[in-house]
Amino acid sequence: MIRRCDDSEFKAINSVINDAARAYRGVIVEDCWKEPYMPEDELRHEINEGIVFWGYEEDGELIGVMGIQHIQDVTLIRHSYVRTAKRNKGVGSKLLSFLRGQTTSPVLIGTWADAVWAVRFYEKHDFRLVTPEEKDRLLRKYWSLPERQIETSVVLADQKWFAFFQQEDNRA
Repeated sequence: MIRRCDDSEFKAINSVINDAARAYRGVIVEDCWKEPYMPEDELRHEINEGIVFWGYEEDGELIGVMGIQHIQDVTLIRHSYVRTAKRNKGVGSKLLSFLRGQTTSPVLIGTWADAVWAVRFYEKHDFRLVTPEEKDRLLRKYWSLPERQIETSVVLADQKWFAFFQQEDNRA
């Protein structure tokens, strides 16, 4: 079952994120890894910045979370995580599909460049990588990230974004 998470689930959201983020250890650059991966104060900050978390519940347990954030003229998919023991069972795909249905705006997703499984997941769902130059511009415009994270990340966009972006290029 997919449902909007509420404030009472803050610790459960944080637990899902930190459990699933173990996959990044030893994959992303060492100077960007921290333990826990998402401290509670950082998660609270993200929620206060407008990220709304949706969860996938199975047998009364929150096993996957994904955030959505509407910023200016786009929608960002943020913090997409599925508990390690529940991966590869379609939970992330169901959450992504559901959240894409919650917006008519172009959708952007940022992830670590070295997290090839994450990039492949989004590509499987018809997202495409933007150019490195465009990635830097987008990460600075829509996200609040340290420079090191910008250097080591990628951005994927949906077809709506590419259609809009190409229209803007043609007008210039």
